[in-house]
Amino acid sequence: MAKTITIRMQQKGSFEKTFKFLRAMKEKRFLRNLDKFGQSGVEALSKATPKDTGLTANSWEYEINDDGERLSLTWYNTNVKKDYFNVAIMIQYGHGTGTGGWVEGIDYINPALRPVFDKIEKDIWEEVQNS
Repeated sequence: MAKTITIRMQQKGSFEKTFKFLRAMKEKRFLRNLDKFGQSGVEALSKATPKDTGLTANSWEYEINDDGERLSLTWYNTNVKKDYFNVAIMIQYGHGTGTGGWVEGIDYINPALRPVFDKIEKDIWEEVQNS
């Protein structure tokens, strides 16, 4: 013999704030400043990059990709030697020399981008809350 379970729910008020939030998420309104964040990252990376000739510092760019399911903001450096040797990565992580030595890397990318990430997080959270 099966038991019957009754569930009752009551709701007061409106779901308008919830619907407004969900519409904002669907329309990705909170990401309208993504170009601003990309440029801010380029400026921070350029300023933080150790300079010899300045070529690497001036070679930072960014790209925004939205495939409908994922959105990404990527910073990259176009100063590449011999079609494979990215100078910005070499400075960050270190590299071998032609004579068997090693040049220690300098962590400049992470500290440069940390304030940018913090600002992105803060701005998006504020936008989400105000949607």
